[in-house]
Amino acid sequence: MENNNKVRKFLIATHGTFAGGVKSSLDIIIGAMANVFLIEAYTNENVAIEDQIADVMNSIHENDEVIVFCDILGGSVTNQVLQHALKTNVHMVSGFNLPLLIEIMMADTETPIEEVIADAIENAKEQMTYVNKLLTTQKDQQDD
Repeated sequence: MENNNKVRKFLIATHGTFAGGVKSSLDIIIGAMANVFLIEAYTNENVAIEDQIADVMNSIHENDEVIVFCDILGGSVTNQVLQHALKTNVHMVSGFNLPLLIEIMMADTETPIEEVIADAIENAKEQMTYVNKLLTTQKDQQDD
């Protein structure tokens, strides 16, 4: 039977157990979600990352879209997933943070994913702040 319903799926692919930690945080903050796959590369020497990626990609239907979050641009995990990035239903984001994942995963599925990703990246950049400098600047402004 053909799958006619588009489903937004997510793959978090990282070196080591980072993906599992991120998933744990997501479960606490937004609740457990279906259609979230994890690849914790190089944690089991008997499991090739290529096989892990193939297993996930084989579970994605043509009508589905998958958003892949990789930890390091140019890293081996990202480079392995790149083999699938030219598919029209695969979207990759590298160098993610938790606010970015939350925004993308909670986004309205009616909004085009390209727009969701672009907006989430801009918003996630604002989350990266040197808090000491922020506090010092605020204190200096209050002293003036």
